[in-house]
Amino acid sequence: MELFPLMNKNNHEQVMFCSDVVSGLKAIVAIHNTTLGPAIGGARMWHYDSEQEALEDALRLSRQMTYKAAVTGLNLGGGKAVIIGNPKTDKNELLFRTFGKFVNGLNGRFIVAEDLGTDVKDMEYVRMETKYVTGLSKALGGSGDPSTVTAYGIFIGMKASANELWGNDSLRGKKIAVQGVGAVGRYLCEHLFSEGAELFISDVDQDKISSLLHTVKAHVVQPDKIYDVDCDIFAPSALGLVINDETIPRLKCKIIAGGANNQLADEQKHANELRNRGILYAPDYVINSGGLINVANELEGYRRDRAIQQAEGIYDILKRIYKISREENISTLLAANKIAEERLNKIGKLKNIFSS
Repeated sequence: MELFPLMNKNNHEQVMFCSDVVSGLKAIVAIHNTTLGPAIGGARMWHYDSEQEALEDALRLSRQMTYKAAVTGLNLGGGKAVIIGNPKTDKNELLFRTFGKFVNGLNGRFIVAEDLGTDVKDMEYVRMETKYVTGLSKALGGSGDPSTVTAYGIFIGMKASANELWGNDSLRGKKIAVQGVGAVGRYLCEHLFSEGAELFISDVDQDKISSLLHTVKAHVVQPDKIYDVDCDIFAPSALGLVINDETIPRLKCKIIAGGANNQLADEQKHANELRNRGILYAPDYVINSGGLINVANELEGYRRDRAIQQAEGIYDILKRIYKISREENISTLLAANKIAEERLNKIGKLKNIFSS
């Protein structure tokens, strides 16, 4: 692979490759932009098919973190770590403590948190080697699992989207298809069920389905059939790149609003195609920003009421995005990017003034 062309494509600042034979660690840390502050991002553990795929995921996700922090008003930059391995079989204390040493070597340029395939316990191991970690347990002064705030933010974002399309915040009676019922998807379904929505759920892990059905009523759909559900809202809440050339023609929803990162396989192309088909797209990095808001609050001394209040601000951010999209006749993704880039450019210029 040619590394520098990949980095230069979206102006990434730094990529660090982490390898340790004894622990078996193979990891990549990507730092996209630190204009607003130190880069923050989760450590994703996944059994990637290749190192190229892992690198591209880290680059893609770190860029999204920059935009996520910028659009939500946080003074943080964008970064991401990926750990190559099976999260069900390859986890151990040595692996995460070794990873923590690499993070510590960046001396605060990157602050790590949990992500897909990692959890609070893993971050506690990382914390043994570095202070540059968030998303910790309450016992260590953290907030615990950020998935609850992520899910709440998505729920609030769905209400903003419903208001935009139907003129009413209520989700009662709306048919909502949720793809992926892990931590975020589960909490989201519980909010939606309490609201009175009709749920259609799918997941490759049947144990997660069975567990969720103890607390909500829902129609179970096979994973490969979830795109065909005739619904009001489709909520991708598992892996990314699921909105693509093959799936878009199958969609029967009016709104896409879910927790997965990098939902669009080709950002501009598929954002425009959704718009042309009359499907309102809630940009993923905006609607799922509750998790980042939550862990960012730990850096200032965690208060759950403050984190929840900030997550509720996702409603107004999305409404502003939809307004720009309408008035400027552009996709909602482009409208979101515009807000984020305006803030990055403004703060970047201020920094240049004070450093000159």
